[in-house]
Amino acid sequence: MSRSSGSSSASSGRPLKICLLGEGRVGKTSILLRFVKGDFDDRQTSTISASCFDKSIPIGGGESARVSLWDTAGQERFHALGPLYYRDADGALLVYDITDEQSFNRVREWVKELRKMLGEDIVIAIAGNKIDMEKQRNVDKDEALRYTQSIGGVHHTTSAKSGAGINEAFSELVRRVVAKKKKKQATSETESKAPTRQRLEIVDDSKPTAAAGKSGCC
Repeated sequence: MSRSSGSSSASSGRPLKICLLGEGRVGKTSILLRFVKGDFDDRQTSTISASCFDKSIPIGGGESARVSLWDTAGQERFHALGPLYYRDADGALLVYDITDEQSFNRVREWVKELRKMLGEDIVIAIAGNKIDMEKQRNVDKDEALRYTQSIGGVHHTTSAKSGAGINEAFSELVRRVVAKKKKKQATSETESKAPTRQRLEIVDDSKPTAAAGKSGCC
C-alpha cells in the first residue's frame, strides 16, 4: 500500500474512501497507478480482486485530504463482490473507455447501483478514459456530458497513457466530497444548537368549566 502525506488535512478520523468502478479493460488500474505512482504499463493485466492505495490529495487553500483509493475488478464474474468494496465509499470515479460504447452503458448501471446502496450521500464523477485514442471514439461526447449533468456529477476526459486529466479528476472529486461533508456537518451543528421548542398550552378562562357550573348541593 502506498502512502504519502500533505501539509494539513481537511478530514479527521478515517481517510475518505474513493472507489474506481467500471468494466474490465477500461483502464481503472492504469489510471490509479498513473495517479499514485506516475507509472503506465500498456501490458497491465486486468484486476482480479481489489487493491487499495492511501494518498494525501491537495484540495486548495493549503489543505489536503487523506484518501483511500480502491481499485475494483470490472469483469462480470466479480460484479457480485462490488458492494463489499464500495459500501462505505464517500465518492466514486466511474470509468469508461471512449472507444467502447458498452462500457459507457455500464456506467449508467453503476450509478443506479450506487444510488440504491448509498443514496445521495455518495459523490460521483465520470471519466471517459483513453482520449489518446480519440480517432477511435465510439461514445458521443455531448451525450456523456448530458448524462453526467443529469446525475449531478462532473465529467472528465483522461488518458492513463499520457496522464492527461487524471490529477484534475481525482482532485475535483475529493474537493466535492470534502465540501459535502463540511456542509452536512455545519447543518448538523446548526440543528443541534437550535433551541428546543416547548409545548405551549392556551387556556380560555372566559368559559366556565364543568366544575364551576355545578352547585354545591346534591
